[in-house]
Amino acid sequence: MRLFTAVTLGSEVEAKASAGLERLRSLAPKARWVHPDGFHLTLVYLGEVDDAQFPAIGDALTPVSHHHTPFTLTIEGGGCFGAPRHPHVLWAGVRGHTAALEALQAEVAIVLEPLGFPREKRLYTAHLTLARSKEPKGDPAFLECHRALEGQHWGEGRVEHLVLFESKAGRYLPRLQFPLAGVL
Repeated sequence: MRLFTAVTLGSEVEAKASAGLERLRSLAPKARWVHPDGFHLTLVYLGEVDDAQFPAIGDALTPVSHHHTPFTLTIEGGGCFGAPRHPHVLWAGVRGHTAALEALQAEVAIVLEPLGFPREKRLYTAHLTLARSKEPKGDPAFLECHRALEGQHWGEGRVEHLVLFESKAGRYLPRLQFPLAGVL
């Protein structure tokens, strides 16, 4: 199984982001666009995981959800990752209670590390991935998409669950959901 932890933002953000993607697609027709029903904010990518590890992952994530309360995030603006003239990833920006998101991500990374999932060395950057370049050298068309994202507001969503997803055949399947209960 290829697994990752994430949070979702609800139907309002999904609908507005889906409409926004439709407008952007024509600007970068060669890109690999994210399917709108798969919108999520990745916290920790686990990669290929043996089925035998699945119960331990669930056990590790369960208490995390009790340490965090639901919070609200806003999706607006955006940017690119990669070389300035040849970006590889187009993303929408995340605002709002980002400190709550960062705290959740940090705890998830800490509890998964003893299970053999090393923490990222890079600082966590909250973003909603919209598209990836099909070309190894990046997609310069993302620069026009980035300009089109300026001033865009795709709504706000309430984060109420930590989700363990499986990536299978280009789709994201929720395997486990942990309600953010906020009980310390």
